[in-house]
Amino acid sequence: MANDNPENRAKSKNVGPLRQLMPFLKPYARLMWGALWALVLTAGLSLSFPLVVRGVIDGFSKDNLADIDQVFIYAILIAGALAIGTALRFYLVTRLGERVIADIRQVVYNKVIGMSPVFYEKIMTGEVLSRLTTDTTLILSVISSSISVALRNVLMFIGGLGFMLFTSAYLTGLVLLTVPLIIVPIVVFGRRLRNLSRESQDRIADSSGMASETLLAAQTVQAYTHETQSRDKYDGLIEASFETAKKRILTRSIMTASIIFLVFTGIVTVLWMGAGVVQRGEMGAGQLVQFVIYSVMVAGAVGALSEIWGELQRAAGATERLVELINAEDPIQDPVSPDALPSPIHGEIVFKDVTFHYPARPKIAALSGLNLSIKAGETVALVGPSGAGKSTIFQLLMRFYEPSDGVITLEGHALADLSREDMRRQMALVPQEPVIFATSAMENIRFGRPNATDDEVIEAARAAAAHEFLSKLPEGYDSYVGERGVMLSGGQKQRIALARAILRDAPVLLLDEATSALDAESERAVQQAVEAMAVERTTLIIAHRLATVKKADRIVVFDEGKVVAEGTHDELVADNGLYARLAKLQFTAGQLG
Repeated sequence: MANDNPENRAKSKNVGPLRQLMPFLKPYARLMWGALWALVLTAGLSLSFPLVVRGVIDGFSKDNLADIDQVFIYAILIAGALAIGTALRFYLVTRLGERVIADIRQVVYNKVIGMSPVFYEKIMTGEVLSRLTTDTTLILSVISSSISVALRNVLMFIGGLGFMLFTSAYLTGLVLLTVPLIIVPIVVFGRRLRNLSRESQDRIADSSGMASETLLAAQTVQAYTHETQSRDKYDGLIEASFETAKKRILTRSIMTASIIFLVFTGIVTVLWMGAGVVQRGEMGAGQLVQFVIYSVMVAGAVGALSEIWGELQRAAGATERLVELINAEDPIQDPVSPDALPSPIHGEIVFKDVTFHYPARPKIAALSGLNLSIKAGETVALVGPSGAGKSTIFQLLMRFYEPSDGVITLEGHALADLSREDMRRQMALVPQEPVIFATSAMENIRFGRPNATDDEVIEAARAAAAHEFLSKLPEGYDSYVGERGVMLSGGQKQRIALARAILRDAPVLLLDEATSALDAESERAVQQAVEAMAVERTTLIIAHRLATVKKADRIVVFDEGKVVAEGTHDELVADNGLYARLAKLQFTAGQLG
């Protein structure tokens, strides 16, 4: 996806982007036709009222009370039918809007939840959430209200104009002379309004992105007493949004005022001339009143359409932004005909001449010419200084990113030839920063295998040394742990994440500093569980702790994206290279063992 800066986006030059909503509307054609029928009915009934008024006025002039009574009965019947038709139209259109927006939100979420991390390097999560909420709300307003009102006013305009011609072609011709004057402000102000509408939505998205980022890191913000700066920055973004909104509101107000003034000035002028026509006996009083009402209807329709035009333009901009997400191309794609992995797999992994640059750092190689073979069932520890490329191994192995050069294989199949879903089912990842969801502890662990029973979840928690603390929670495993696990300690989060991986029971286990937040006793219990799992699994461990690294079948030492040494703990210590220095500094406070 292109940079999401508003300056780099194509501006909506008209309401054309709304056509892209048609695929979402087509499945509900019956609702649309029903709403359209109700719309035509109510517009037709509304257009019949001036005829009723004319009948009343003409009846008074004839002193025929029977005719007047009949006219009023017709008026009551028309009012009843109009009420029913309006209610039906509201129900059908509103239901259609809610259904379509629900579908759009589902499609957008289904798309973005599967996008690779490259996508989120170019767009903030808050921006995506803004599009899912603010932009879809704008479109909902248009589908469930604006389009319906617009169509109704178009019908009122066309029908009213037709009745005006039928009543007096001469006066109608005079009214039509004012139309070019009305179109000018719509065109002039409309272009400005489109740009301001899109800019306003961008400003709202910016503030949403910033709020999402800081609220998710509220503890860090408070720990560094950064509340004032965060508030100031957010206030600045909100004020920028408000300033843009003020310009949009002012532009729309001027456009509306101009149109209303021109429309009603034209009507008054025409009526002025119409009064002379009545005086000359060329038109009856009832006809003139009928013409006046139709003129007001037509003028009101034009004024309403100018109002709705602004709403449609805003919705067109919102549609563009949502369609950008729906049509966004993920750089990581599944093959058309993916290879089928054997079942079960044993977990042999090979990196062959792999070079990788993160998209955000294209000139710096995170991995350079990496060759690494991991046998099925082998436990391999990856060590090295920060930024050496260890976590990148996991990122590429999960196919969150593609290597710039080289091939990675699982069980002899290139990852690029496999379905990502099929391939990732073979792996259980415990990330460096455990991800805890805002639900119960039980469901957090069950995330690893959604169809697991409660007993299986508890067994996995025992293996991850999590059962004891989970049992002591107010509602045990059913206790709510808060957003991102704010009610848990770092070690507790880590043990839940480990339990999730244990429950997944995948052939390949990836542990990225999975015991860094544990106390010595918990780490020992978890280490025993990991060792038991590793007997039948291929296990890759990123760790700095000696207890974890020493028991690995092999230790691979990374530095600046390259393998600089590999072997057992004793072999690498004896080699007196980078590993020996790291072991001396990090593992045993200067005392090698």
